Amino acid sequence: MTLIQPHKEPLTLLHACCGPCTLEPSRLLAADGHTLTVYYANSNIHPDGEYAKRLDTLKTWAVTQDLPVSEGDYDPSNWERTIASALRSHDCAEDDPHEARCRACYRLRFEQSAAFAHAHGYDCLSTTLSVSPYQYTDIIAQELERAAKMWGLEAEFRDFRPNYAEATRRSRELGMYRQNYCGCRFSDGEAKEEREERKRKRQEEKARRAQEKKAWEIAHADELAQVKQRKMDKQAYAEKQARKRKVLRSLRNVDDASLSDTLGAS
Repeated sequence: MTLIQPHKEPLTLLHACCGPCTLEPSRLLAADGHTLTVYYANSNIHPDGEYAKRLDTLKTWAVTQDLPVSEGDYDPSNWERTIASALRSHDCAEDDPHEARCRACYRLRFEQSAAFAHAHGYDCLSTTLSVSPYQYTDIIAQELERAAKMWGLEAEFRDFRPNYAEATRRSRELGMYRQNYCGCRFSDGEAKEEREERKRKRQEEKARRAQEKKAWEIAHADELAQVKQRKMDKQAYAEKQARKRKVLRSLRNVDDASLSDTLGAS
């Protein structure tokens, strides 16, 4: 006689970078039968006030979902050393410096998450990082698989990018804090530079349109003057007609009054 083993829902540790990015991954994984715990392991986030704000946003939302959240050690100094080493050695020759920096960041956080998952009896390791279209999705998949394999776990990688728009909509609807950079001091600086560049381009475009408008006005000065004169003539004519109507109304009022006096006298 063969005993049928009951289906066991996988215990999955979901590495999370922030609250908004956790919305859709947690929903989809739970719908597929994963029993989730969210793990906040993000020594990359700078400064510490930003780290606390993202964690608080995540916890506040998770409470409403009965979703447990565990926090990893926050060690920015170790993160800085790890990134510096990666940039010096370029651990993966095919990566450019930016990719090498991000790979080292993923690796550090996933290894920390995998060690926690192994120590606490989880089956799978997943991450919310792949919801962002601004991350290196392929590298995330590689590093998640690597970290899970190190600790005897299943890597539950999902490309959540198609759900990014929905995650954005839901997080705004919920009034969640939404950051405008990845998290580390490098991305903060890069994001500021990008915003300044976009601002500069908008100002340049505004100035270009103003110059084009001025040039057009100069080229069509006579035509514009004629249009202006026609408007003035039209306005003057309208005012003249209004004065005539006013005089006629006054005359009619006088005639009506005289008629009433005559009738009254008779």
